[in-house]
Amino acid sequence: MEPEINMNTSHKARHLLIAATCVAMAGCASVQPVAYSGVASSSYMKPNLQDTSGRVPYNYATQVDWRKYRRIMIEPVTVYRGADHQFGDMSETDRAALASYMQAKFAEKLQSRFELANDAGPNTLRLKLTLTGADTTTPVLGTLSRFDIAGGIYNGVQTVRGREGTFTGFVMYAVEIYDASSNRLLNAYVTKQYPSPWNLGASIGSLSAAKTGVEKGADALVAQLK
Repeated sequence: MEPEINMNTSHKARHLLIAATCVAMAGCASVQPVAYSGVASSSYMKPNLQDTSGRVPYNYATQVDWRKYRRIMIEPVTVYRGADHQFGDMSETDRAALASYMQAKFAEKLQSRFELANDAGPNTLRLKLTLTGADTTTPVLGTLSRFDIAGGIYNGVQTVRGREGTFTGFVMYAVEIYDASSNRLLNAYVTKQYPSPWNLGASIGSLSAAKTGVEKGADALVAQLK
């Protein structure tokens, strides 16, 4: 009977280890955007009580008929320098690379809906994007955590919940949309975007997950403005 006791003890210890690991993983994936004080529209933004995903925790919205807008001006993406930024120890090189990627990807996605413009004419929106935070994917662990027992359980749950996985990067940014002619603020929000935990391609490469987040955010904006 003694081996059975040892086996049961081993199973209990393993389950406790898995539970503890899942709790630790949850802590690693808990960084949330804030209403960044240095963003021009921050005083307008309020907690977004309708957001259950955690992706858009703060926003400001007015009643807008987006269909009347046919053109859009996209300002150069700004890398946020405020004390409340959420870049951690990300290098300036990676921040600049991600900002450049945002500029190109949002232009690519938005031109499926709008004519890209350089001047503030009628029926024109002005879009300001501010990169406020990001993290890189942890080398090796980002991919391996999808296949070990604890990581598989946690990432499976996160996939069902629509939340982020373990050891993968993310991107945070502020979106401000103005009527280009009147300079009136129409909509603003801060968002955190990241790939699905089981998007294995996005777990390979330090900036791949953050870039996938940019793509998802651009798609979401296009859908909002239709």
